[in-house]
Amino acid sequence: MPAQVLKVSPERPEPALIAYAAELIRSGQLVAFPTETVYGLGANAFDETAVARIFTAKGRPSTDPVIVHCVTPLPEGVVDWSELSETARRSAQALMSAHMPGALTLVLPRGKRIPPIVTAGLPSVGVRVPAHPVAQALITAAGVPIAAPSANRFSHTSPTTAEHVHADLAEQIALILDSGETDIGVESSILDLCSTPPRLLRHGGVPLEALRACLAAAGLPDTIEVVKRYATQAEALPAPGMLLKHYAPRATLTLYESDDDTLLRAALHAEARRLAVTKRVGLLIAAEDAPFLDNLPNTCVEVVGSLHDLVGVAHNLFAALRNLDARKVAHILARSFPEVGIGAAIHDRLLRAAAGRVVRL
Repeated sequence: MPAQVLKVSPERPEPALIAYAAELIRSGQLVAFPTETVYGLGANAFDETAVARIFTAKGRPSTDPVIVHCVTPLPEGVVDWSELSETARRSAQALMSAHMPGALTLVLPRGKRIPPIVTAGLPSVGVRVPAHPVAQALITAAGVPIAAPSANRFSHTSPTTAEHVHADLAEQIALILDSGETDIGVESSILDLCSTPPRLLRHGGVPLEALRACLAAAGLPDTIEVVKRYATQAEALPAPGMLLKHYAPRATLTLYESDDDTLLRAALHAEARRLAVTKRVGLLIAAEDAPFLDNLPNTCVEVVGSLHDLVGVAHNLFAALRNLDARKVAHILARSFPEVGIGAAIHDRLLRAAAGRVVRL
């Protein structure tokens, strides 16, 4: 039976609807719900059988952990604070104060109540406090932390609307809470505090610059190692989003990088014309590119926003990739964006959507 879809107010979630969804969570069912980043696929984080259903529904390998979503204060048994150094504990407190609720996941020592399936068997767990009112209401009403990766097929483009969730998982889950588009549009940043110095395992909604500034303002070491390793499914991962192929559309995607916009546009134009002789082509570009890449034959264009509005680009990115898939393109040519602020997360998503296919000009 296809998933039930319930419209829920994004600002004032209806208590009866939230209570119904919370009961499904407590009974071991899967509920898709909005966060400020993307839609999540939730199960009771303390229920090993329920969490296993997430992996089955998504086709997700057991080596890829899922994030535990909580409200503050964090429930007992989620994190083992005694395993952290004093500096790491102070860092966690500073970051939680500044960015929780928000688009930040902290990797911390796993507490005893979190089953190993949540963490790929590793002794650490990713914990986040989402800011979206529906997510907050659902976690509170359920009375348990909610384990939740993105609500899509494994390695597919992440969902930023309930329609995206329905397209991927309608036959696999019980309920979708529909509160419209998500705000940020890319997943949370993941910072590992079990390491010294801390490691940024995934760029996301809280930029690296903001994390460093937060630590410095608290009088703490602000050195953060940025992990650029691309993992395989054969190894247990400390965080989601570390595989080389991830966030990918059905179409083959190639990422074009250049410091020279004129050169980049010329390359995109030439390659689109070459490919369009035999196949339908998609272009994922900035608003500034549009005048130079319009009216190409057999080519669909998605403009994701201005080079000067990377927040807007992040918001539109996944929907644009899904739109190009819906238009049956065989190959997507995507331009790169400045890797500052949330631009680092945009670049990460496009690189992984391309599975490493990059043309550097």
